[in-house]
Amino acid sequence: MKNKVLFIVTGVVVFLLGLLASSIVNRKNEAKYKYVPQVDISENEPRNEEWGKNYPAEYQSFLQTTETDFASQQGGSAMRDVLHEDPRLAVLWAGYGFSKDYNQGRGHQYAIEDLRNTLRTGGPKGAGDGPMPATCWTCKSPDVPRLMNENGIAEFYSGKWADKGAEVVNPIGCADCHDSETMKLTISRPALVEAFEEMGKDINQATHQEMRSLVCAQCHVEYYFEKKKPGNEGVPYLKFPWKNGMSVEAMEKYYDDIDFKDWTHKLSRAPMLKAQHPGYETYLTGVHADRGVSCADCHMPYKSEGGQKFTDHHIQSPLNNVSNACQVCHREDADKLKENVYERQRKAAENRLKLEDFLVKAHVEAKKAWDLGATEEQMKDILMDIRHAQWRWDYSAAAHGASFHSPVETARVMGSGFTIIQEGRIKLARLLSDLGHNKPVEMPDISTKEKAQSYIGLDVEKLKQEKEAFKQNLVPKWLEEAKTREAGYDTKEVSMNK
Repeated sequence: MKNKVLFIVTGVVVFLLGLLASSIVNRKNEAKYKYVPQVDISENEPRNEEWGKNYPAEYQSFLQTTETDFASQQGGSAMRDVLHEDPRLAVLWAGYGFSKDYNQGRGHQYAIEDLRNTLRTGGPKGAGDGPMPATCWTCKSPDVPRLMNENGIAEFYSGKWADKGAEVVNPIGCADCHDSETMKLTISRPALVEAFEEMGKDINQATHQEMRSLVCAQCHVEYYFEKKKPGNEGVPYLKFPWKNGMSVEAMEKYYDDIDFKDWTHKLSRAPMLKAQHPGYETYLTGVHADRGVSCADCHMPYKSEGGQKFTDHHIQSPLNNVSNACQVCHREDADKLKENVYERQRKAAENRLKLEDFLVKAHVEAKKAWDLGATEEQMKDILMDIRHAQWRWDYSAAAHGASFHSPVETARVMGSGFTIIQEGRIKLARLLSDLGHNKPVEMPDISTKEKAQSYIGLDVEKLKQEKEAFKQNLVPKWLEEAKTREAGYDTKEVSMNK
């Protein structure tokens, strides 16, 4: 009887091992034939669908960046009108493009479409027209490295945004981060390489794990347009202000030393700095960076399909993919992990909104001082306080993930902003008193986006009409010209005998 049982058990075990072995062989065969190249990808190929013929799993996951159904407490992929949610912003950016329109960014597939649609890029009627420089295309498309390679870096930065509308049509994708021949991660934007050189570092020495963050740092960083670059004077050359370091104080000193401003505030006349999105800089000060976790580990975690392990190119908030993005390291329940993130974000937002209130008041009070006859000498130190305080607020707010990536540094930066703006408002109160205004300055009603934009003198309806005319008249011409150009691209199929 024992021998019979043993025989049966042995048979079952052998059968199961056979199934396992068969599965392994099948999966290996699937993996072996998974990436048989179908086309030769040229050095400057900007079309993501062409890359997708050779890398279908990655491409299919990339297409999921079109999804707009996830909205977290602070971000996600859903379109959100941030000015509607927080009308203070229109006043803080008075005189700057973000006061016209500021929407929560969607997935990478919408990079071109959203840039065309935003009121910030205006309603150009043709080449040479519109408010924005060509440099504004830099982070939006693999057509950008193509144009830089074909025509030169400075030439790409030259001219107006509308000048290159027919050339930049493919959304953020494969050629932005990968070498077409080896598929290794590569830096396709010169500003990051130049920033490393200015810091005395060689980006070519970066490890593969570091590259999984650096390809993101090509765009998710603070930057400005340098118009005094030797040899390219007048060209809005994209540059990162990292010469003194990446901290909020180091970049502030850099800007102050070169007497740079993004714009002059329409109310206070302060020489303002606009933080773009210093996500990489704030990430570096957090615990995940300290532990060697890259951007891709959380926003593009590995996944397996058909026995093939690959990087998920559905670039998104980790909160929409907790099992792959978070629970690989953290064993807590998914809802608990999400709540931990939201708790940090709520606390940071509480201080951020208080700081915004102080900044709005400072701008309005400064306008009152000018109206009462204040001199530039009397206002000089006050305006620098406004500049420095709002820079710290924007540095903390514009890097949307800062309150999670680095909550301690974010709190420190906002805390210093509170100190600076309060000191500036004390100076303002004394000056207003000297000018004969010895009572609180009346604050405007900015309870809605529309009221705030009206207060700063924006004709939003006119801007919308110009944008609609642009979309109806110029964009179709761009698309037709791009279609004709790309039809002439030489796509070579790979010979199976190669």
